[in-house]
Amino acid sequence: MQTNFSAAQLADPATAAAEKILRACVHCGFCTATCPTYVLLGDELDSPRGRISLIKDMLENDRPATPEVVKHIDRCLTCLSCMTTCPSGVDYMHLVDHARHHIEKTYRRPWLDRLFRWALGAVLPRPAAFRLAMTAAGLARPFAGLLPQALRAPFALVPKRLPPASPFDRPQVVPSATIRKRRVALMTGCAQRTLAPEINDATIRLLIRHGCEVVIAEGAGCCGALNHHLGQDGHGFARANILAWSREIARGGLDAIVVNASGCGTTVKDYGFQFRDDPGLAGKAAAVSALTRDVTELMSEIGLQAPARATGLRVAYHSACSLQHGQKVGREPKQLLTDAGFTVLDPPEGHLCCGSAGTYNLLQPEIARRLRDRKVANLEGLSPDVIAAGNIGCLTQIASGATLPVVHTVELLDWATGGPRPRNLPA
Repeated sequence: MQTNFSAAQLADPATAAAEKILRACVHCGFCTATCPTYVLLGDELDSPRGRISLIKDMLENDRPATPEVVKHIDRCLTCLSCMTTCPSGVDYMHLVDHARHHIEKTYRRPWLDRLFRWALGAVLPRPAAFRLAMTAAGLARPFAGLLPQALRAPFALVPKRLPPASPFDRPQVVPSATIRKRRVALMTGCAQRTLAPEINDATIRLLIRHGCEVVIAEGAGCCGALNHHLGQDGHGFARANILAWSREIARGGLDAIVVNASGCGTTVKDYGFQFRDDPGLAGKAAAVSALTRDVTELMSEIGLQAPARATGLRVAYHSACSLQHGQKVGREPKQLLTDAGFTVLDPPEGHLCCGSAGTYNLLQPEIARRLRDRKVANLEGLSPDVIAAGNIGCLTQIASGATLPVVHTVELLDWATGGPRPRNLPA
């Protein structure tokens, strides 16, 4: 694609990076076939190709975002399916991130939208605040119908009962249950700690059973993705993680930084890019990104021990967009489940998003609902016993429309190799 940025514009590193991405696009249109919003809405401006044109026009002319641009960029799930499809290697992820930050700098949203987005960015990344908000939302659920339509979506996703906090939420070192072969740090995250702390518990049991010493690093927390994709500054969270894990690298070395929420994993693997121009953190950020592994990547490297029990369950596996498109991890989770004795079923349209996409199901509830229902129909149409996925957002979204139990992949692997039966899996 031809671009016409001025020398002054290209002096800004972020704009120069965006210009390079724009020039890679040849407008071939392959991305339209795999874009969830284009598949649903059929609007060229709700395809990656259309959004790229909008972003190019906005940045090239150095103009503030318009309501039309904001509408179509906001509708983007950042599922990154387009990047898997693109034959030209267009780095759409970084381009749309840049566009979102430009929107937040130049466009004044309606006050209710501003308030809602601010609240999401302030509450979700902080587990204590999120737990308090979930408790309050549960009490207020009977009155949700009295709220403006834009504020009703969260109540549909609030669980009836919050599980107790995990003892692994605090900084600590969990020794290997066998001879120590690896020392790894586990990212315990933010929203997942409130909604499903059993995922971290299962991850730790699985890792120590396979010879890993697991470090919960002091100072590590939210990855910053929620704020980053809202166009807000998430670098404070990212910086805290980089420094926390760098201290552990210096103290005793780390063989891996393990992430069990794939949306977070995609972001942590991108820290090296995000801090590439920060002379104080660039090297540490790159080292952290290089060490980061999804839990199924690491378990594939280690090798799963023989199953302790035969479950005989049929598992419909949902490959989270952030895992299959963002991290290019597709084979490992399914192979591990197979090795653990499960029958793994691949749904139709496995490349399409479930509609969760971070805060998307809260900000674009109608499109998210349509994608969820489509995803659930494809998964349950396989007649499985259980649905599995590797991202807390997907689990919450799919469970809100499914009739079958929905569990994290690592919970099934833990159960098969000697751990307890997953909480969401009926006896």
